[in-house]
Amino acid sequence: MSDWSIAREFLPAGYRLEVLERTTSTNDVVRNCGAAGEAAGIVIAAEQQEAGRGRRGAAWVSPPGEGLAFSVLVRPTENKALWPRLSMAAGLAVAEALERFGVTAEVKWPNDVWIKGRKIAGILVEAGEDFVVAGIGVNVGVAEFPGELAATATSLLIESGEAPALGAVLAAVVARFDVWQGAIGGRFDELLRRLRERCALTGHEISLITADGPRTGIARGFGDGGELLLESGGELQRIIQADEVRVVG
Repeated sequence: MSDWSIAREFLPAGYRLEVLERTTSTNDVVRNCGAAGEAAGIVIAAEQQEAGRGRRGAAWVSPPGEGLAFSVLVRPTENKALWPRLSMAAGLAVAEALERFGVTAEVKWPNDVWIKGRKIAGILVEAGEDFVVAGIGVNVGVAEFPGELAATATSLLIESGEAPALGAVLAAVVARFDVWQGAIGGRFDELLRRLRERCALTGHEISLITADGPRTGIARGFGDGGELLLESGGELQRIIQADEVRVVG
């Protein structure tokens, strides 16, 4: 169930929703809007997304009517070096928004949202010359996942027994994102505090791939700049970027 009228009614001021029946990637559409000079706040959602992607080009599957896929155009006023923090803002926004639908969610650094160790949402933030595209995918009404995904993915329907309207979930996420997108600069301490409370990795043994190769250790939360703290070999390492972050213990 989509019911985009709910989203249009409850979106924060300054946001405009456009819904496409079918597109390759909502991030690509919003990137084009940004390059064309559109004002911040445009939200593009798709009934069917044919080439959705996550980090490093990984595919993001969004079943029509069951998965929510949308992207938001942001024009940050903060220094460009701080723009990657929008991924953290989006993760926190999704986790907080999902609580309105009866679940408790955690943020899995760097770009996922989990419930009980299973992925319910993914985030892909991409920067242009003077804008940022925040892409968000949420599993809403998926009743079951194929193959290996059955052990690693979940949805609002699976967790709560109900599938809310996609428009309602979109409006809830954008409302929280509107709160946190402006916290990547002066209010970053507050954003970090909320994230630390929801960090899915803290205290767990994890493995990950960095630019310098694979690493393992115990996750110790976030540093003051939003980096992941990894205790390994008796040292506390600060991880800025990583791929294939997995909980192994």
